[in-house]
Amino acid sequence: HSPPYYHRNSIQQLELPQRKAALIVPAFETLHYRLTFPKSKAELLSMLDMGSLYTFRYHVWPKGHAPTDYAKWRTATVPYRVAWQPDFEPYVVVRRDCPKYDQRFVGFGWNKVSHIMELDAQEYELLVLPNAFMIHMPHAPSFDISKFRLSAGYRGCLQTLREEFHQDLSRRYGAAALKYLTAERSL
Repeated sequence: HSPPYYHRNSIQQLELPQRKAALIVPAFETLHYRLTFPKSKAELLSMLDMGSLYTFRYHVWPKGHAPTDYAKWRTATVPYRVAWQPDFEPYVVVRRDCPKYDQRFVGFGWNKVSHIMELDAQEYELLVLPNAFMIHMPHAPSFDISKFRLSAGYRGCLQTLREEFHQDLSRRYGAAALKYLTAERSL
């Protein structure tokens, strides 16, 4: 949770209105229901070192946020570029005219992943903000994640939608989209 003026300043400094960029806000989480929110990056890093915060989904889905490169973020003072990797699903700040979320992916699964893939296909720069952060608080599992976990039918439908999405990317971006399909198949 970075102050709004920080995002405004970042957007101006990075000339976001004139360039295709997705500003990544590094995500962390706590297992505590009550947390005194860190007032600075230094305070957040100290909470991370003490174990009261973790990088987001570190225990269950590390590849969703690993490309953010949290080790680099610790000491970064300027925005840095990261490369797309399979299953990357960061939280981003983008221009209003960026590609919309694919409406096939409602409920649980693949909404952020497909969005970042589309941004990357359109050659958006993925830039990590050095002083921004957000913290995910614990909550009960959503109805949709419970359905995903319990229903083979749900998981099968999601797989079909993913395959359709890849075909659409291939149609729209040609050979450039092959890397997404190749990455999926090698997982």
